Amino acid sequence: MNISTSTALTFTAGAALGAASLYIYLRRAHLISQVDTTQLPPPTNDSQNHHPSSVSVENFEDDDIIKEQLTRNVQFFGLQGQKDISKSFVIVVGLGGVGSHAAHLLLRSGIGKLRIIDFDLVSLSSLNRHAVATRADVGLPKADVLASHFKEILPETQIEACNTMFTADTQDALLSGNPDYVIDAIDNIDTKVALLAACHKKNIKVLCVAGAGAKADPTRLKIVDLQHSTIDPLARSVRHRLKRHHNITTGISVLLSTERPRCGLVFSGEEGTHPLDYQIVPGFRVMTIPVLGTTPAVFGMAAAAQVLCDLADAPITPEPLFRIQALALKTQFDRIEQREIDRFGSIDGLQVDEAEVEVLVRELWRGKSARAGDSTSSSGTGSENVFISRNIGHLTLTRWDASRPATIDNLVLLTKEEADQHDEGGGVDDDMREREGELCRRVEGVLRRAREQFGCAYFANGSLLRK
Repeated sequence: MNISTSTALTFTAGAALGAASLYIYLRRAHLISQVDTTQLPPPTNDSQNHHPSSVSVENFEDDDIIKEQLTRNVQFFGLQGQKDISKSFVIVVGLGGVGSHAAHLLLRSGIGKLRIIDFDLVSLSSLNRHAVATRADVGLPKADVLASHFKEILPETQIEACNTMFTADTQDALLSGNPDYVIDAIDNIDTKVALLAACHKKNIKVLCVAGAGAKADPTRLKIVDLQHSTIDPLARSVRHRLKRHHNITTGISVLLSTERPRCGLVFSGEEGTHPLDYQIVPGFRVMTIPVLGTTPAVFGMAAAAQVLCDLADAPITPEPLFRIQALALKTQFDRIEQREIDRFGSIDGLQVDEAEVEVLVRELWRGKSARAGDSTSSSGTGSENVFISRNIGHLTLTRWDASRPATIDNLVLLTKEEADQHDEGGGVDDDMREREGELCRRVEGVLRRAREQFGCAYFANGSLLRK
C-alpha cells in the first residue's frame, strides 16, 4: 500500500468515526432536550446525581430517555412484551455472584419493581464474581450496594433493598406484595428449601438456581423440572429435602449445569484451627468452594433471561435432556415424505428438511405424541427421562391443518394410529376445536412458537417464506 492510499484510508476511517461520534452526541443532546427539566429534582452536591424521570419505568413510553434506553428490549419482545416486563415485580433472594448478575440484568431490562434480599456483606473475595461491587463497597451490605449502583443505571425502577436473612419468621414479609416471580440464588440448602417451599405454598413462580461453584463450561446449563435435577449435587439435596419435608416432587424449575464439579470445598483458615471456629451464622458452611467468576455470571444472566421471557409471554423452551438416535430421526423424515405421497400424491407440499424434523421431534414435541399431555412446558416439566434414549418408532409427523403445506409450524407429532385418525378426519377444523378445545390450544401454542422461532410467513397462495 503506498503512502497516498494509506493516508486516504486513514482520513476516511477518521471521518467515519467522527461522524459516528457527532451523531451520538447530537442524538443524546436531542433526547436530553426532550426532558421536561422542571419535573426533575433540583441538583445536589451528591456525586450520585441520578436525575430520575418523573415517570415510573412502567410508563416508559412517556419518557424519551427511558424509551430509548429500553429500545432494544422493545425490538426483541415487542411493545406489549416490554410493557408486561415493566409492570412486573420480581424478587431476587441471594445477591452473590449469581443473584447480583440476575438482578442487574432484570434492572437493565426495565423491570418495574425489584426486591433484593441478602443478609451478607461484600467482601474482597466477592469481587471476582459480583456484578457491580467495587473495593469501595467492601464491608457494606450487598443489598444496599446493588441498590446504590442500580440508581445510576435505571433510577425509575422501584428498588427495595432488604438486609436480612430469609427465614420462617421473615418469609411472609419478604414474599409480600404479590410478586410475579422469585429467583432463588441462595447457596445454603436449608434456606433454599424454605424459600422454595414457601413459594410453592403461596403459588408464586420461582426459579431455583443450583450450584455454580467449581464449574466452568457455559454450554452445560439446563433448565429442568425439580424431578429431573439429580445430576447437580446441590439440586439433588434440595430435591430430597423438598420431598421428605414438604412432599414437593415437581412443579419447580431448576437452572443447573450438567458439568461435574472440578474441585471440592476448601478451608482457608489458619493451620491447626477448626472450620467451625470461623462460622458466623449457624447452619451455614464455613468451607468455601472455588469459583471461576464467569460461571455465576452466566447462571445469573440465564436466570434473568428465563424470567424476562416468561414475563413477556415469550417463554423459553429448554432443550430436553434425552437423546434420540440419528437413525430414528432419519426414519421420521422418510415417514413424513411417504405420508405426503400417500395423501397428496407428491412431496411438493413438504417444506421441511431433516434438520428441521429433528427440531420438531426432539425440541418442540419432546419425542412424545401431542395427545400425551403437555410435554412442551417452558419449565421443562415434561416426564422425559434424563440422559437416556427415547423410542419414537411408534410416532409420526402429519399436517395439523390439511389445507396448508407441511411446514415446520403445521406439523404435529402423533402415534401412527392417532395420525391416521387425524388425517381421515380431514385435520383440524371448527368441530375439532369445539370438541377438543384444550388439545387444540396446546398444539397451536406449540405451532405458534415454531412460527416465531423460525420466522415463518406465508404468501396469499400458501407458499412459505422464511424471513
